[in-house]
Amino acid sequence: MTQGLSTPRLAALASAPPRPAPPPGEAVERCELCAEPVRDGHRHLLDLEEGEPLCACGACAVLFDGQAAGGRHYRLVPDRRRELAGFHLDGPLWAGLGVPVDLAFFSVSGTGEVTARYPSPAGALHAAVHAASWRRLAEVNPVLAELRPDVEALVVHRARGAAEHWILPIDDCFRLTALLREHWTGFTGGEAVWRHIDAFFTELKRPGRPPRR
Repeated sequence: MTQGLSTPRLAALASAPPRPAPPPGEAVERCELCAEPVRDGHRHLLDLEEGEPLCACGACAVLFDGQAAGGRHYRLVPDRRRELAGFHLDGPLWAGLGVPVDLAFFSVSGTGEVTARYPSPAGALHAAVHAASWRRLAEVNPVLAELRPDVEALVVHRARGAAEHWILPIDDCFRLTALLREHWTGFTGGEAVWRHIDAFFTELKRPGRPPRR
């Protein structure tokens, strides 16, 4: 069963215009735990109860830098991006995941439940992935055992001849979702959204971190 994925935080990400670079020393956001100023490139915590990312200052990021540090409430979003060269995902494996389009990301909860999120003309949708289908995919791609529950996702882009397979922090996935919500038009998305998607993956491959907005 699928349902719309719409939260105030995602709506804000999608609608916010690009911000000019702030003057040196000027804080533009605050930590959502302690209210200390944070700067561009700051880390995020995932609120496990709400399923939304929270801006975190350096001290709070260090505080929650551990799998059990946040208990069942907060989890520090990792700061790694990994392209999966040689990832095996043929037609039957993809069909078994039950995603009707060729762009999606998959996250695993702490209880082992796998959720797929993907765009549609009705907005972003999410659906549970059958455990046996995910197990078959993991058997031929052992790297999936390294996926950190809740805070990382397998991102797959097969649309229009692409072959992108990544393990990305969940906040990157939220940004991709927001990008889709902002630019998607009509039934197939429109040319503009695909240009933005291509730019998103191109940026991932550049040296250094992609810009955080």
